[in-house]
Amino acid sequence: MRATERWFPGGAAADGAGNRGSRPPLPDMDLSDLPDLALPLLAAIVAGGLIGFEREWRGRAAGFRTHILVCLASALLMEAAVSQGAWRFFALPGTEIVSDPTRMAHGVLTGIGFLCAGVIFRAGFSIHGLTTAASLWITAAIGLLFGAGLFSLAATGTVLTVAVLALLRLVSHHLPQQARIEAEVVWRRDDPAAEDAVEAVLAGFSGSLGGGRHQLVEGGEAVSRVFRLRGLSEMHIKHLAARLRAVEGVTGYRLDPRDD
Repeated sequence: MRATERWFPGGAAADGAGNRGSRPPLPDMDLSDLPDLALPLLAAIVAGGLIGFEREWRGRAAGFRTHILVCLASALLMEAAVSQGAWRFFALPGTEIVSDPTRMAHGVLTGIGFLCAGVIFRAGFSIHGLTTAASLWITAAIGLLFGAGLFSLAATGTVLTVAVLALLRLVSHHLPQQARIEAEVVWRRDDPAAEDAVEAVLAGFSGSLGGGRHQLVEGGEAVSRVFRLRGLSEMHIKHLAARLRAVEGVTGYRLDPRDD
């Protein structure tokens, strides 16, 4: 950093007590500081890109560019917080300013919650987007670590985050699965036998049927019911769909597996 003077209107410099006159020059940034400032930002771009690539590959709402921008913005703000000696302001006479960069971290992690809320949505009884919201939150934390100069901790967090999102997902595919399915079935109102037939089909695939919404649709001409099923694999879901299509009186259905 180079030394410059801060000037009040009128051209006279002021001292620490607010008196006009000469005062020690304050530190400022110049091009010689660029490498030290750019390295955390470039590292944040790489880390955000690695995490965002996994989300983009899976077609999530917040993907490659979103994670990069979150990580970059967090690193940029944290760098500004730890460089308060170069800020262009003066303390009021008789006051003392204590630098606390952690307040910037608190603000970033609080603000990122609004962005995370935008990727969480509900479809019936299913909640989607929780994993993507968590990835945005930890991406912001990693950006703050890079901005604070904690490169080893930030790099470790990046590797662990990518491992949790990608590698542990592969491991989970080899574990015993007990998928939860939300099944919405619609049948004609004037066919009273259809409801018993639908329940019989569903009970054949799931030992217990969780009750859900009952609704008249299509201007009162049809009945819609929502069931919650457990323990169905992907092959079972395909067979269930075929059985529902064969039920007399059924006019529509929707099978919604719960996922992140």
